[in-house]
Amino acid sequence: MPCKPAICSHSLGRAWVHDMPEKLDQAARYGFDIELFYEDLYYIAKSLPGGPTPENQLAAAHLIRSMCDERGIAIVCLQPFMHYEGLRDRRKHASRIEEMKLWIEMAKVLDTHIISIPSTCLSEEEMSGDIDLIVGDLQEVADLGAPEGMQFAYESLAWGTYSDTWEQSWRIVELVDRPNFGICLDTFNLAGRIYADPAASNRRTPNAEAETKASLERLVKSVNPRKIVYVQVVDAEYLAEPLIEDHKYHVDGQPARMSWSRNCRLFYGEQDRGAYLPIRAILKAILVDLKFEGWASAEMFNISLADWRPSVPEQHARRAAVSWQKIVSDFDLGVGTRRSGSFGKALEEPRAQL
Repeated sequence: MPCKPAICSHSLGRAWVHDMPEKLDQAARYGFDIELFYEDLYYIAKSLPGGPTPENQLAAAHLIRSMCDERGIAIVCLQPFMHYEGLRDRRKHASRIEEMKLWIEMAKVLDTHIISIPSTCLSEEEMSGDIDLIVGDLQEVADLGAPEGMQFAYESLAWGTYSDTWEQSWRIVELVDRPNFGICLDTFNLAGRIYADPAASNRRTPNAEAETKASLERLVKSVNPRKIVYVQVVDAEYLAEPLIEDHKYHVDGQPARMSWSRNCRLFYGEQDRGAYLPIRAILKAILVDLKFEGWASAEMFNISLADWRPSVPEQHARRAAVSWQKIVSDFDLGVGTRRSGSFGKALEEPRAQL
């Protein structure tokens, strides 16, 4: 399929502040399919009598699927299934397998066949770095989901405990060696590890440009594009001061990159808001050199998503639409969507104020 746009549901506003129907209205208005962030499903289940029981989570999945059907929205994936692989406590592992069974049932209700698994950032006391254990755990969920038609997308977080680069996640994908287990390439997590360091004086790693260039050359040579499940596209803000102890985003015991990620991501092309990562070069490697075709989704975390004002979902959907149009222009994609007129028409309408 051609490259087509999506947005993560939380990137239109956090679930405890902004309701799902309004967020889906704005996704449809601007022509986006969605990555379903589990937080949104959980908060709907939490609002049902009895709270977020497994039965109510399945009921919430039915409600979300119905809302998406009414608006013509496809669900790219259910994400993120966090802190799974390599757990030292195997009783906890068994419990997570039971959770995955529920996730598979929810994904079927949602009519998506993709579940995303980010690399864990649990402490070394909780999580083993034994590659055989990590791979075995991921093979277990791949085999569990295969009869149900499930595909799994593994992604390195830039602050992951044992997997924090695309090379590490790609190695794990190769070792898992299952047809339904692939990689999610996230432009922020890729650049946020090899190019950026929010705690450094210049917010960059040593030799950032050269290291990024070499890494992208390896990516193009190494990664099989058929194993790229989908792509997440966002940038991030250049902070006025290093994110160290006294910074407003600093959290004791939390990696600086994680704090930065939670508060400061931006959509592609938002240099006017401080975006500074080499996302265009990364997208060239993925979209042009590897010729990836599939969903390119905006997974944008930012402190603005918890703003209480009702204009937040529309404002972020509009920004994402402008960003997508820039991607299409920058890479001459020449693609539309099944709602191909949505972007231009919606962008011509009066803008909500935030």
